[in-house]
Amino acid sequence: MFSGITDGISRQIEGAVASVSGVFFEPVLRLGVTGLSRAGKTVFITGLVANLLDRGRMPQLSAQAQGRIEAVYLQPQPDDTLPRFAYEDHLAALTGNDPRWPQSTRAVSELRLSFRVRPSGFFGSLAGPRVVHVDIVDYPGEWLLDLALLDKTYAEWSETTLDRIAKRAEAADFMATARAEDGSLRLDETKAQALAVSFTAYLTAARAAGWSDCTPGRFLLPGDLAGSPVLTFAPLPQPATAPRNSLWREMQRRYDAYKSRVVQPFFRDHFAKIDRQIVLVDVLGAIHQGPRAVEDLRRTMAEVLAAFRPGRNGWLSGLLGGKRVEKILFAATKADHLHHSQHPRLTAIMQAMLREAQSRADFAGAETMAISMASLRCTVEETLSRDGVALDAVRGRLLDTGKQVAMYPGQLPSDPARLLSPAREGAEKWLDADYGLMAFAPARSSLRPGDGPPHIRLDRAAEFLIGDRL
Repeated sequence: MFSGITDGISRQIEGAVASVSGVFFEPVLRLGVTGLSRAGKTVFITGLVANLLDRGRMPQLSAQAQGRIEAVYLQPQPDDTLPRFAYEDHLAALTGNDPRWPQSTRAVSELRLSFRVRPSGFFGSLAGPRVVHVDIVDYPGEWLLDLALLDKTYAEWSETTLDRIAKRAEAADFMATARAEDGSLRLDETKAQALAVSFTAYLTAARAAGWSDCTPGRFLLPGDLAGSPVLTFAPLPQPATAPRNSLWREMQRRYDAYKSRVVQPFFRDHFAKIDRQIVLVDVLGAIHQGPRAVEDLRRTMAEVLAAFRPGRNGWLSGLLGGKRVEKILFAATKADHLHHSQHPRLTAIMQAMLREAQSRADFAGAETMAISMASLRCTVEETLSRDGVALDAVRGRLLDTGKQVAMYPGQLPSDPARLLSPAREGAEKWLDADYGLMAFAPARSSLRPGDGPPHIRLDRAAEFLIGDRL
């Protein structure tokens, strides 16, 4: 206990020193980037950094439009224990002769981008340029969802998980295995491992099928924890009695260890230090999967926001370490899969899907915004004619074959309720519409000097997230 107290005091002192340094010398802003699988976290960071280094395509970033940014450069990240985000490798993959999507996020990584800017206003011009650091922290969205486990016991988590996945085809094998076990019997390690393997197989299949609520996240991204007891548990029906050394009691112990040894350190060391946050959401992918995937995504994103501590960072609270997320941007990605005429509808669906979650954040003082965007534009727009009707479509290079194809994904409704109401009611499929989605590869392009890769509204995202600090 004494060690825990001194460790906590030490962290508070370190946080206060860092805050004082940031306030009085070179300000530091920590930007968290997360999202669920295939939402485009790696592409977002790569596109953002490339377009901040070469700002020809960033007219909505006010400091750039006003000519106050003198230089932007990469520096070593401040945390020596975190891997560096492999920006150069990812940019080469996206913009090479045979462009391809980079590997997705599998662990926490960090990158520091430093700005030399001239302050605005009369007194700012007298002070001369100053340096502002932006530390970009990339972490898997599945790990963020784990924070909701901190408020749940093993019994509560087991009950809600089993109820939620009972009707999913991907969970059929695991549900049969779990229901056949008697948690009151003495622990058999072979059975415990078989349950964990079966549950992990379900999570993997669920993520591939487009489900969003794939937790615990480390089951999918185990790293050096693979095979350890903290990843060898699964949800079970609660028995009438659970004596010591029973399967249920051991699963409970391992679940609690997962929270204390895996989830809490992540919250303490990384998540709790974030100032601004962007949450990337593949809304189009969920719509393509159907109503149940849309409702699953809506519920999951509400849980995501519940994990934040939203609110305004006062000067004194920053010094004292009471940091809260000041701004949260919800971004519907892959806007380049739609003609620009449909972008407002995509944004409206995103806003409606997150209205409950946004209201919680706004009430707590955090500023939130929803947009539709593409971190790297990989299509061009064109108009098709079908049965004498003009259709606004997009054209791109297919990921699997490399062929150039035109796609009309369907018309999103002007009223988001036409999607969200059937989703809440548990509809099996859309009754009056069919929404298509193709997997496009990055487009081959040649960039002019001073221009970053093409995008859609990346400059608006940057202005919301960091513009006021520049």
